[in-house]
Amino acid sequence: MSQSVLDETLQDLPGVGEETQKKMNSAGIESVMDLAAALPDELVEAIGGARDRASALIFVAQNKLRESGILEKEFISASIALEKRQSMIKCTTGSQNLNDLLKGGIETQALTEFYGEFGAGKSQICHTLCVTSQLPIEEGGLGGNALYIDTEGTFRPERLQQIAEGRGLDSGQVLNNIIFSKVYNSSHLELITKSLGKYIEKNNVKLLVIDSIISLHRAEFIGRGTLADRQQKLNGIVHRLLRIAEIHNIAVVVTNQVQSTPDAFFGDPTKPAGGHVIGHSSTYRIYLKKSGQERTATMVDSPSHPYGQTRFSLTEKGIADPEAKKMKD
Repeated sequence: MSQSVLDETLQDLPGVGEETQKKMNSAGIESVMDLAAALPDELVEAIGGARDRASALIFVAQNKLRESGILEKEFISASIALEKRQSMIKCTTGSQNLNDLLKGGIETQALTEFYGEFGAGKSQICHTLCVTSQLPIEEGGLGGNALYIDTEGTFRPERLQQIAEGRGLDSGQVLNNIIFSKVYNSSHLELITKSLGKYIEKNNVKLLVIDSIISLHRAEFIGRGTLADRQQKLNGIVHRLLRIAEIHNIAVVVTNQVQSTPDAFFGDPTKPAGGHVIGHSSTYRIYLKKSGQERTATMVDSPSHPYGQTRFSLTEKGIADPEAKKMKD
C-alpha cells in the first residue's frame, strides 16, 4: 500500500476542510480509505449538505487510491484485468476438495457466502479460515490476521486452539492474531461495519468473517411491514463489505441462514435467507448440507466457477477431506 496515502489526512483532499473532517471523524470516517469505502447517504448524514457533494467527496478519495495503485483505474483492458485476476491471493479452506470447488480457496477482494441449515459446518469453516489465513502466502494462507464478528454466539476460542494445534501451529500466537467482536443487535452491526477500516489497517487484517450476516435482522424485523426497511439496511451492510474487500484487498466471508419454501413440490425446498439483496451482492455463494458424518458443498452462484459439488469432513483440525475409504463408498 502506498505510504503517501496512509500519511495523508482527509483535509489533504480537495473540498475537505477542518470542520468537515471533524464531522467525518465523529462518524467513524478517519482516513482516505474510510472515505472511499463510505456510502453517500451515510456521508450526507455525517456532514450534511447535498447528496451530490457527498458522492463527489467519495469519488475524490477513490481517485486518490487509483493514483496510488490501490484501486484499479476506471477503464482498463481485459488483458490487464486478467493479469490482475491471476495474481489474486487465495486462502486455503483446509480441504483440498473444497479448495478445488473454489478454484484454489477463498478469494480476496470478494464476498464469499456460505449458507445452510444449523450444523452444516458454516461456523466450522469460519473458524478454520481464521487459522489458515495466518499461514504465509506460499503455504496457502493470506499472511495476515483475521477479524471475526459473531452475531449468533457461535465463536469458540477453544475450537480455534484445537484447530491450530491440530495443524501444528502455535495456538497462543494464532489466538493473538484473531480479533473478535460480539454484536448484539442490527444497529450495532451497522456501526461496527462502518468502523472496520481502522481495525483492518491497524491490525493487518486479511480475512473478515461475519457469522451470520442476517440473524439479527431476522429477529428484529418481523412481519411484511418491516421487510423493506430490513432489506434496505442489509443492502447497505453488504455493499459496504464489498467496498471494504476491494479497497483493503482482503477476503470477506459471511454465513447465512436458510428458510423453507412450502410451495416447492420438487427439489430442495431450502433457500438462503435475505432475498435478492444478499444474493446479488455475494461474489460466490456456496450451499452447505449435512450428508451423514460428512458435509456437502455446492457452488450455487459464481461469475467464473461452473456448478459443482464436493464433500468435506469436520475434524479436530477443522475442515478436512473425507477419508479415502469413505470417499470410495
